[in-house]
Order: sequence, then C-alpha cells, then structure tokens
Amino acid sequence: MSSIDLGREVSDLDRRIMVALQQDGRASWTSIAEFAGASVSTVTRRGQQLLAEGVVRVGIVPTLGSEGHVESFLIRINCTPGSQVDVAEKLVESQYVRFVTLVTGKFDIFAEVVIPGDSANFTRVLTGLQAIPGVERWRSDLIMHTYKVSFDWGRQLYDSHATAASDPQAYMPAPNTCDPTHFDATDRAIVAELRENGRASFLSLASRLGVNESSVRRRYERMRTAGCLTTVTMIPASALGMSAETLLMVRVEPSRIDSVAQTLSQHVSVRFLASSLEENSLYCEIILPTTETLHDFMTGTIAHLKGVRGWSASMELVFMKRGFIETPWWKSQVTTSA
Repeated sequence: MSSIDLGREVSDLDRRIMVALQQDGRASWTSIAEFAGASVSTVTRRGQQLLAEGVVRVGIVPTLGSEGHVESFLIRINCTPGSQVDVAEKLVESQYVRFVTLVTGKFDIFAEVVIPGDSANFTRVLTGLQAIPGVERWRSDLIMHTYKVSFDWGRQLYDSHATAASDPQAYMPAPNTCDPTHFDATDRAIVAELRENGRASFLSLASRLGVNESSVRRRYERMRTAGCLTTVTMIPASALGMSAETLLMVRVEPSRIDSVAQTLSQHVSVRFLASSLEENSLYCEIILPTTETLHDFMTGTIAHLKGVRGWSASMELVFMKRGFIETPWWKSQVTTSA
C-alpha cells in the first residue's frame, strides 16, 4: 500500500471512470465506457490499472443492521502529541469501527463505532477502544438517525444538475428488508470475498469457493435485491481534483432538525448526514472541489437554512477506513513512528 502514488497526474478519462465506479462499483466496462465517452478496450485497461494501483477500491459489505440490531456512535478523540496515527491505526483494526479519519481543529480523530446488541456491549466495546495507548480525551455521541450515506459525490464534477434534487428521498439510505437468517455459511463466504474485491466475477468466486457459478450469482442477486449488501467504492478526493473534505457538527433548532436535514440531503456534495443526540446537532460530511466552494456552500447554503444556529468544523486530512473497509492509500499519506 505504501507504493501508491496519489500525486501523479490523473486524466479526465480516469476521473470519469472513477465517478462511474462510484455510482455502481460492479458496473460493466461497457456501461462505464458509455459514460466515459471512450472505447471499451481503453476504459477496461485504464480502469483495471486504477484498481490494481489502489487508487480505487471497490468492496461489498453487509448493509448496516442486516445481521441484527446495531447502534452507531460518533467518536471524537484527542491524542497525546505524536500518537494520532498510532491511535487511528488501532481503530482501523477494530471490527466495530466503520469510519476513521485524521482531522484538524479541536480534535485529532473522528470515528464511527457500530456495536451490535444491547447496552452491555456498548460499555465493553467503547471502554476497550478508549484504552488504546495515546487516547487522551474521548467523546462519544449516539447517532440517532441517518439521513444520507452516499458514495457518488464525484458526480458533481460532470452533472450540472447534481447540486440538488427535487426528491430528497432519492438520497435516503435504501430500506433494509434483509432478515439476518438470509445469511448462511456460503452467503457469508461470498460476501467475505466481495469485501476484498467487489468486482470479482461470479466465475472467479465460484472457483475460489467450490460452488456452482449460477448458485453464486443467484445468492448474490437475492442478497442485493433484499438490501442485504452495500457496495463501497473508495476514491481519494484528491484523485478527483477535490481538496475540501470537511466534517461539520451543525447546531439546529430542535423543531427544524428534520427540515434542515432534508434540504442538506439533496446536495450531492453531502456524503453523510445524521442526527446526533448531543446539542440538537446534525453530523455532516461534505466533499467539495476547493476551499472557495466550501466557503460558498457554508455562507450561501447552510448559513441561510432556517433553524441553523451555527456549527463547528474540521478538515479531513486523510481517511483511513470507510464502510468497514480500510483505504489502500492512507499509509502513503502519513509517516508512522518507527
């Protein structure tokens, strides 16, 4: 992973391929070529190179809650000086941590911890993570409701109508109709393989697992149709020419939380949006091309929403895990202690 070069020049064709993969990580090279406006052979070669280099990673994971009830917590951490990367790396290793990023501002690390079961598990998991060497201050907040989870924020580069949508429901997380009993040992084995390579062919999965190809295809389609699976396409914002990745805690009048959230959900630059238990706040992740466009969004959109009282913000320096999948490039962006 340390050999990934995120500073190399990325062509417009590369960006179009990446944006297409954000919208459908298992899309055929033919359909991606149609979006990119290039030949199938060229798009296949460039796309496979982006995946091989680790600039793009596609993984498929069980949809949150598809294996039983879970609760999510927003975690903000201060570390002892110089220990931020070591603490973050331990968080990445935890099966309970869905998202980790190093940030600027009052805190050093933002993370999301997802815990199954009841409050007895909450205490065990959270106190265990709090004991990571280097953690100096730990702030936990329950995520009460998720309004939006999106992996296609890159669409704003090519869609002139991507700034907002007329139907806020279009950006809501898909309803999860999956029953935990849907998963048997073979299903879990298929998902485990797709977590590592979300574009693996059904033939290759069948060969690796010793299962009939048609059975793999049928099982995958059943899980996908029932909402049991989430496709995660991870791309560093810098590869798409974007430099303003920002985490916000937006303070909102209690009676206006839902209406503010519905409005913000419509913006393609808003990747994640959820309400938190603390201080009537909305937790919001925004990805925009420049600091100037971030300023315009803050002053021209958020500041004018009725009910918004203010916000606190942190810039993302490098995200290390998203959707329970480790990013393949973070070690090339930081220098760990010897």
